[in-house]
This record gives sequence, structure tokens and C-alpha cells, in this order.
Amino acid sequence: MTFDVPVARQASEPPEARGLRRDEVRLMVSHIGHDRGRGREIEHLRFHQLPSVLAPGDLLVANASGTINASIDGERAIGIPIELHLSTALPGGLWSVEVRERHPEGSKPLRVAMTGEVLGLAGNGRASLLAPYPYGGDPFAPSRLWTAALELPLPLSEYLDRYGDPIRYGYVPHAWPSSYYQTIFAAEPGSAEMPSAGRPFTAELVRALEANGIGVAPIVLHTGVSSLEDHEPPYEERYDVPGRTAELVNATHDTGGRVIAVGTTVVRALETVTDERGIAHPGRGWTDLVIAANRPMRAVDGILTGLHEPRATHLAILAAIAARGGEGRARLLDRAYDEALARGYLWHEFGDSHLLLPVAESRLRPEA
Repeated sequence: MTFDVPVARQASEPPEARGLRRDEVRLMVSHIGHDRGRGREIEHLRFHQLPSVLAPGDLLVANASGTINASIDGERAIGIPIELHLSTALPGGLWSVEVRERHPEGSKPLRVAMTGEVLGLAGNGRASLLAPYPYGGDPFAPSRLWTAALELPLPLSEYLDRYGDPIRYGYVPHAWPSSYYQTIFAAEPGSAEMPSAGRPFTAELVRALEANGIGVAPIVLHTGVSSLEDHEPPYEERYDVPGRTAELVNATHDTGGRVIAVGTTVVRALETVTDERGIAHPGRGWTDLVIAANRPMRAVDGILTGLHEPRATHLAILAAIAARGGEGRARLLDRAYDEALARGYLWHEFGDSHLLLPVAESRLRPEA
């Protein structure tokens, strides 16, 4: 998919700063498997109207990972100011990190050979860069991410609370408090960047969904730094799918309901633990699963997400879900993005939402 996102379509501040509640952002609904001759294939609503397009027996699965203050000010040994973005906690107390150089329009990845370099961090912290991440065989190759050992004057959570900030990119010019980067589902801190598909939910909306017979269940997947600049495939990430959530996914399918992932992170976690028969299992660990259009969905029927950049790997997940409606249904994604651009929808974590929803009778489940 190729298109340009105008600067005016990039959400530069939270909806609260625009006088909106979280659940008042716009919601575009693309109906997969819809007969284009009857009614609208694409609807335009507000997020708080979500219960009106779902049905009793449907299940929303949300990411309960909390966002940490993963951006730390620092300096290279040669005196160049940098931002260090923590990405993923690795075994042995190590981290994968991204080193970013400051520019007037926002920081950018610093891709130079830095193996063995020690970065100074705020509050007399240090980060020793050990090797490119993931390691490709050349310890001195330029890299976007690095395996690093942190030496901090405080326990990590305390240090980040005192010296860290939420990660933000150039399209968000002003800093916002950490609370703006948490969803109501956040229960276990660990994500470098907010699982933003869940941001528009409010407690009132969750109660309305449950009152309408629509379930809400958690998983945890700790997100690393995004790939906005280079659109590379996602790296390995830690996940946890509880037994109760796996049971609810299976029960929903058994009774003809739809499982709707709240974000691409949920897709990745659920599809990792679902077998070829379409049965979800509890599990935790690391996933390197990459979803593409040629890999059929096993657990997830629809997705509630934001609007993604062209060429972003997230779009491959959306295309795979849209393709479940039958041959040519992936073109629905093109039409949806055309409408989003034409109608002024906003992109990125503070922007608007998009629901890809199969009509109830068109849900396709793998044969047993």
C-alpha cells in the first residue's frame, strides 16, 4: 500500500488537548465480507459508539502491558547529545536499546558502529553497548538497535520515574505526562511504547460493552520501539496469554462469536499460542511470529487498531485479516485508507481508530 500521510493528518497532541474525551476520537468501521450492494461497507462513528457495531457473544482482547518512561537523555563519549530508547528487556539483565541523535525536527536513529562504546546517561547512569541487536555475525556493524548493559544509580523503575520520559517522535512536538501514555488496561509495566489501540477505551465504555454481552479479556505483550523510520519486521517480544483468556477465545468461537484483537500486539500474542485447528492455548515466552497475508489467521477474526504508515509491517496484519472475507477483500483496506485520508482522520498513537470487523455470518474458522 502506497500513500502519503500529510503533516496535518498526524496527531500532534492527545485528544484531551483538543477538547475531546479519549473515547470521542473517530472510529472508522470496515465491514469484511459485506455485500457492497446493501448498506455501507465503511462506517464513520465515534469510538464510544463501539458497542453498537459489536454483538453479544463477541470478545475483545486487549493488551494489559503498561508503558514505561523508556526515553533517557544521554551523551556519547565524543560529546554528542543523544536519546537512549529502551526497547526490550533481555535475559541476564540486558536490554535492547536504540541510540538516537537529536535534530531540530526530532531525534533520528544513529546508525554507526558503536560496539564497546559507553554512553553517559542522566543522573550518572551509563549504558555499555555490547553488540548489534539482533546479532548478525559482525560485532562492529552499524545497527539501529544494540544489546546494552545498564549501570544505574537506582532500581530501574525508580530511575525511569525520575529521569525517563515516554518515547515520542517528531510529530509530537511537546512533552506530555506519563499518564497520557497509559491505557486503562495497563497492569504490568514493560512496553517501550504505548499499546495505543487500547488508548480510547474508558471505564464507562468497558461497562457498556459488558452490559451488552461483549466480553473483554487481557493478554500481555511488551512492545519494543516501533519501526516508523525503516519499516523492518518486528523483533522478538515477550508475551503472556493467561489460561482464562485462551478459554474465552475458544468459547467465543464455539458459540459463533467474533474475537476482536485490540491492536496488532494482541494479534501477535494470540496467533502465537493458537494451533492449526484454531484452538488457543495459554502460554508465555518470546514470540518472533510475523503475520503476512499468506499466513491464515487462526484465533483473530477482526482488529481494532490505529491508522498505520504506508509500508509499515502492521499493514500486513490488517491485510491478512481483511483477506479472510474472501478473494479480493484485501482491497477493502485500500478503500478504507482512501476514505480516512479524504475525511481527515488522524494517524499515530494520539489519533483515530479503525475497526476491521467481519460480518457475523462470514467468520471463517479453520477446519478441524
